[in-house]
Amino acid sequence: MTRVVFLLVQRLHLLDLAGPAQVFSTAADLGLDYRAEYVADREDVTTAQGLPLRAQTAWPDLDPGDLVLVPGWRSPKTAGGPRLIGDQAARLVAHHEQGGTVGSVCSGAFALGQAGLLDGRRCTTHHELQDELAQRHPRAAVLRDRLYVVDDRVVTSAGIASGIDLALHLVAVRHGPAVAARIARSMVVYARRSGDAAQDSAMLRHRSHLSDAVHRVQDLIDARFAEPLRLADLAAAAGVSERTLTRRFADATGLTPLRYQSALRLERAEHLIAQGTPVESAARAVGFVDARMLRRLRAGRAWHSGSAPGTPQSRGAAAPSFE
Repeated sequence: MTRVVFLLVQRLHLLDLAGPAQVFSTAADLGLDYRAEYVADREDVTTAQGLPLRAQTAWPDLDPGDLVLVPGWRSPKTAGGPRLIGDQAARLVAHHEQGGTVGSVCSGAFALGQAGLLDGRRCTTHHELQDELAQRHPRAAVLRDRLYVVDDRVVTSAGIASGIDLALHLVAVRHGPAVAARIARSMVVYARRSGDAAQDSAMLRHRSHLSDAVHRVQDLIDARFAEPLRLADLAAAAGVSERTLTRRFADATGLTPLRYQSALRLERAEHLIAQGTPVESAARAVGFVDARMLRRLRAGRAWHSGSAPGTPQSRGAAAPSFE
């Protein structure tokens, strides 16, 4: 079981908490063993939106595989003074030193800074608070225009809704982008990734649409991309004609089903090659008859790396982890 412990401070933003909590709750609904717990300095927590919350004051026993996440809070103009009290900062540090992951949403980064966890690390926060974070914590490398940043098991995200992106990223790292895509689809959110990395998985990058028929076909291709797949079988799975599927798939993703399958094969082959697998072996492992097609696709990806933002080749960003 993986615990996700939310450390709640007074006047926290509801969406900073609810967004990531929903991601991990949906992951649990899909059969993944996540359990959310909520701790605070006292049982009654006041939120910025006026909805009172109840939390536990006793910390659970944490394992290295667990996550502690600090949602952000509202302040009149800036992030305000230190928010962690008692042994809360020491708890964050101890969990990280034991191999655990510690994260924040929005102004929650100031809590990590208070604990000393940002020193010498890259991080981010809400765009209106970046200057203050850099001023308060000069040993931190505050990155701008990032949805989230991962550095040595310290994960920080930008404002409000970016906590959803961070949580999806963490799920993708642990369980694969297909699982994260299912969660994003269930939550009806755009499956964005951080601009801090080059590319995210095609399983996520081409899921930002609402076509159920196309999602069903993508689910099938995701699970069997290394196998020969006939367009007629994919159309039957979607309950539409081959022509209709091709049109809807292109409208939703910018690709044909075959090109989508090829993108998945290429990503998997690139991963194998990076791990030391010879090109010929990687090509066969992902379903190519030989390495010629793989080499052509790799050459095409290199050429498209200069594509304008927003094109199917350049959309998205890569998926890091609880690292």
